[in-house]
Amino acid sequence: MSYLDTTIDVYKKAAETPDIGLCCTTTPVWQLPDLNMPDIMLDMNYGCGSTVNPRDLVNDPKMLYVGVGGGMEVLQFAYFNRNKGGVIGLDVVDEMLEACDQNLHIAADINHWFERDFVDLRKGSALDLPIADESIDIAAQNCLFNIFEKDDLIQALKEMYRVLKPHGRLVLSDPICEQDMPENLRNDERLRALCLSGAIPLQEYLDMITEIGFGTVEIRARRPYRVLAPGHYDTPELIFIESVEVCAIKDPMPEDGPCVFTGKSAIYYGEEENFDDEKGHVLVQNQPMAVCDKTAGALADLGRNDIYISDSTWFYDGGGCC
Repeated sequence: MSYLDTTIDVYKKAAETPDIGLCCTTTPVWQLPDLNMPDIMLDMNYGCGSTVNPRDLVNDPKMLYVGVGGGMEVLQFAYFNRNKGGVIGLDVVDEMLEACDQNLHIAADINHWFERDFVDLRKGSALDLPIADESIDIAAQNCLFNIFEKDDLIQALKEMYRVLKPHGRLVLSDPICEQDMPENLRNDERLRALCLSGAIPLQEYLDMITEIGFGTVEIRARRPYRVLAPGHYDTPELIFIESVEVCAIKDPMPEDGPCVFTGKSAIYYGEEENFDDEKGHVLVQNQPMAVCDKTAGALADLGRNDIYISDSTWFYDGGGCC
């Protein structure tokens, strides 16, 4: 049995018998006017964060969500596009698609604005999306891609890039780990399926995303997620796992490399009213400006004593330099 077969088996069982502890999201469910979430969707919330951000979801975007789970996030996405087939939900597990469909019918009974046909459920693999090129505004996945081994992860990212329109957004939530994951754990198919041992360092994750061609990447959140402790797992040391929420935008790749926002800001405190680096960045005196890591480095390299560059906060909510 391959690790993908093991994953299908794990989530088939999770569809048939909801497992509240399978994954425990570290992000609260969005509280939106007139949005009532069925309890069964909360029980089947098999994610490690959230991929729903209202600032992405303006003007009725066409949305794709891969790995539907119990349907919680496809319902939240449908809140922002109340059109037939406005959200495509994709899964490779028949039982999960059936469970999601049942849950969406429950959601239609308790949400006056929601109609079941707002969500188009389809069977398909993240490695070969049954979606036309450049047809999607927002694509998302939550705690799925970390399950993939490297070659499959690259393929899944390429597929998402292919189906996105220019300037479309790929929103991801996945576990990451800055420690070396022991090979015995990394190769444990069940631990990988449970979104644990497939976690990789954040920089490696970001490099894969930008190497696919995404010109802008935003780190929106980074939180504690799990520990793999000796005695509970076959590891000689405690392994700390975090969850990260990332938005990768299909912008053209700048000549000097991607713009990656990790929550850094620049503050100019010189004598003039502002500072212009003549590269498109104007810092107003004593007003923080969000900057990508590339711009932060360029400003630091100027060697000025009147510009403060903050550390990464791992939280970026727009309004930056690029």
